[in-house]
Amino acid sequence: MLSSSSNPSEALGESEAFLQFQERLSQVAPVERPALIIGERGSGKELAASRLHFLSQRWGKPFVALNCAALSPSVLESELFGHEAGSFTGAASRRKGRFEAANGGTLFLDEIGQIPMLVQEKILRVVEYGAFERVGSSTPIQVDVRIVGATNADLPELARKGKFKRDLLDRLSFEVLPLPPLRDRAEDIPLLANRFAVSMASELCLDHTPEFSENALQALLDYHWPGNIRELKNVVERAVYRNQGKVIDWIQFDPFDSPYLRNLETHPEMHLSEEHETGTNSVEGASRDSSKSSGASAEKSKGPRSIEAAVRELELRMLQEAMGRNRHVQKKAAEDLGLTYHQFRGLYRKYQDELRGSDH
Repeated sequence: MLSSSSNPSEALGESEAFLQFQERLSQVAPVERPALIIGERGSGKELAASRLHFLSQRWGKPFVALNCAALSPSVLESELFGHEAGSFTGAASRRKGRFEAANGGTLFLDEIGQIPMLVQEKILRVVEYGAFERVGSSTPIQVDVRIVGATNADLPELARKGKFKRDLLDRLSFEVLPLPPLRDRAEDIPLLANRFAVSMASELCLDHTPEFSENALQALLDYHWPGNIRELKNVVERAVYRNQGKVIDWIQFDPFDSPYLRNLETHPEMHLSEEHETGTNSVEGASRDSSKSSGASAEKSKGPRSIEAAVRELELRMLQEAMGRNRHVQKKAAEDLGLTYHQFRGLYRKYQDELRGSDH
């Protein structure tokens, strides 16, 4: 059972990071052992798991997926192991679980780091003995299932904190496959963006596929993609459906970006007028004035700073503000600051550690 979110077009790439991951995945696929796929949200963990399944000897058997974070502990136990009629309120009939459904094939457990300890113990028994009991039954059921888990959590750290069973972690981590985030495979962005644009144009029955202008393509390359491939797909599809011509020249990365919010940022006096209307200005305004005064006093008490430190602080602050105003599109941020793109890139590289830290 493949999730509807799995899209083979997302398994495209020619970057070194992507090809190395695919090579490791192909190596472990025929080996009849559990595996873990570690990656950020939206990076394609389920797609990688399904590819691993279809490259294995189990390709003709079921591929069953379950998101473990979406279910309560009791529901998760029933989903995995099934239940007998009358085992709990609402259990009107016997129901098979995901382990039985995946018999002979692969069971993909997404967000495996969020599985409760009680359920982890039952999964460990299946891994060790290939047997389990349905909820409400004491009769063991034998299954032959390969488990592939996925998470963006630090499982060894969870094990150290007692939140993940060390024995289960040892059994599941025969091979651990780190999935590269999109920002580390920038060479693949144009390829993926074009594929998503073609697909969206077909869905909309357009007689052409819009192309990306140089500025738009550069914006895609410069963006940091916290949502990875899933976010890229949304951004590209939104750009295609909004575009009325054959060339996409503008990219909106944040669909929640509002010109009205920008007006509030540009005109802080609007906040003051609202405070007068609600009657909160007298107390809260005094508090802010007090904090500003104390802040100024504290700044004075620090004593003089070197010119180098002051310049560094000013450059970093202006970079952060420009990037924020322009939704992290570097070409637009460069224009905002009156710099050429190459000048901006040099300045960006100078402070890239601080700028990346401010994104999280």
